[in-house]
Amino acid sequence: MARRRYYLEDVALDEAVRRFEAALERVGGLRLPPAEVVPLAEARGRLTAGPVWAALSSPHYHAAAMDGIAVRAADTLGATESQPLQLTVGTQAIWVDTGDPMPPETDAVIMAEHVQTLDETTLEIAASVAPWQHVRPLGEDLVATELVLPEGHRLRPVDLGALAAAGHATVVVRRRPRVAIIATGTELVTVEEAASRTLEPGEIIEFNALMLAGMVEEWGGEAIRLPLVPDRKDLLRATVAEALDTHDLVVVNAGSSAGSEDYTATVFGELGEVAVHGVAIRPGHPAILAVANGKPALGLPGYPVSAAVTAELFLRPLVYRLQGMVPPERPVVEATMSRKLLSPLGEDEFVRVALGRVDDRLIATPLSRGAGLVMSLVRADGMAHIPRFAEGVHAGARVNVTLLRDAAEIEGTLVAIGSHDLALDLLGSHMRRLAPGTRLSSANVGSLGGLLALKRRDAHLAGTHLLDEATGSYNRPFIERLLPDEAIVLVHLAYREQGFLVPRGNPQGLSELRDLVRPDVRFANRQKGSGTRVLLDYHLNQAGLSSDQIIGYEREEFTHMAVAAAVMSGSAQVGLGILAAARALGLDFVPLFSERYDLAIPRRHWESELCEPLRRTLADPAYQAAVAALGGYDVSRMGEET
Repeated sequence: MARRRYYLEDVALDEAVRRFEAALERVGGLRLPPAEVVPLAEARGRLTAGPVWAALSSPHYHAAAMDGIAVRAADTLGATESQPLQLTVGTQAIWVDTGDPMPPETDAVIMAEHVQTLDETTLEIAASVAPWQHVRPLGEDLVATELVLPEGHRLRPVDLGALAAAGHATVVVRRRPRVAIIATGTELVTVEEAASRTLEPGEIIEFNALMLAGMVEEWGGEAIRLPLVPDRKDLLRATVAEALDTHDLVVVNAGSSAGSEDYTATVFGELGEVAVHGVAIRPGHPAILAVANGKPALGLPGYPVSAAVTAELFLRPLVYRLQGMVPPERPVVEATMSRKLLSPLGEDEFVRVALGRVDDRLIATPLSRGAGLVMSLVRADGMAHIPRFAEGVHAGARVNVTLLRDAAEIEGTLVAIGSHDLALDLLGSHMRRLAPGTRLSSANVGSLGGLLALKRRDAHLAGTHLLDEATGSYNRPFIERLLPDEAIVLVHLAYREQGFLVPRGNPQGLSELRDLVRPDVRFANRQKGSGTRVLLDYHLNQAGLSSDQIIGYEREEFTHMAVAAAVMSGSAQVGLGILAAARALGLDFVPLFSERYDLAIPRRHWESELCEPLRRTLADPAYQAAVAALGGYDVSRMGEET
């Protein structure tokens, strides 16, 4: 039996880059791909492989710049309004259109509107003209042999026009770096295969290669996704060796850790040199930086967020350098962190955040930190860098955030922090339809967490459905206790049904709250501070039931959809949630309670221009109908202020 080899290290980020650079230098550094000739129509975005000189002057003749008559400027001397001058057609004046060659011996053009026709042969002018007036002389724009574009210039549409004007139909450009992307894993299936059949437990749709290829192409490279490779060392080695022969850079996705079927580091070591296996970053610790067959070879972790972060850190610079370019700096802004974060000691952490400007501060709201959550990348506006040994940041701390979205879009963002509801997801889409420059960024921390975010002035609005046990009313008692000095408008979104989310057919026959204390029932709960948790605890108390009797009461999920997913997967047999979540995942629903869901909004925000699209959307019949169609919503009072 072969001895298992462990390469995994814990190399600091800057040291990892230094080691990788040294390994590249030992094989002669990065070699730029050869040049190629492409038609101008296919050249936009490409980089010139050398200086480009004009093959033709532009214009290549003296050209009329106006419609009118071509004349000798000397023949027009003395013409005034009081003493107009007559010219003879054909000898002293020749009619021309814009772009026509100037007739021999002429050196100026008089605009047609400044010429009076007396008869077929006689014209009259009331002003003289200077030599070369309204004439484009040969080479006015470009002179043959003049430099049009330097080497290493990224071709824009205007550059293509200039090259065509200079007499070029083609241009010599640097060949795009060819990047082979190899996804490995016996459990992987292609998205095409997944769309054609039902996935079995343990099978995973391979989408990282698609994501990485898009990133490479965005950076100017040519990405080639090779067929999936199962967890067999011989097959992976053969695929990597062949890819190194025909590509400038090889990326293997997954198989980079230290498991029994993780062969990437071993294969790279056999084909070259592993400079680093294990970087002190999170996410992305198992990254591999290697040189094989004289070319860079990267092993990126299999979790999608880890793959994206390590691609940004290590693959992006290589793709640009293989084009002879310095990677452009991404914009970095300073933002205020909305809540405390603990980071692992000794690792640089890159935290996905949503951004929005609340009052005069740019607020960074951390998103889910799991390395397998690709939707956190979709929702992220930027990456906050928590430096090594910082051990995290406190709420209210200033952090540097690298932008992943246009800064203008962030300025038009409404920040919603609070209770999760599917109606909020629809709200963002409908707002963009009514006001394309507006965006809703939503973070799910529960109703109580949302009100506390308003107290800290970290959000524009909070979704809330908190039932006050003492009064039996919703939301306002909590606002009066938590935000006594803040003018808060409660904007009604909907009344919604809460009930049991259960598998199809309700196999355990659950029908009332008391069923939760049965010993054969596993429950999935919502987190402390959520309105659903408060609602549950209120009704448990009313019914004289103890939470200690409920199996799974301690299990916490942060959204209705997460509860529904737990029930659908079988890890729980019941959860408390909304009808829309049950419908979304094909579950049955047992209605139990009706509750009020509001948007808590400081009046200064509610009446601001930024919230104008929100006000319009809540009053829009199309949005109201879309929410009602989710099921379990009464939208008859949507948009009412209290």
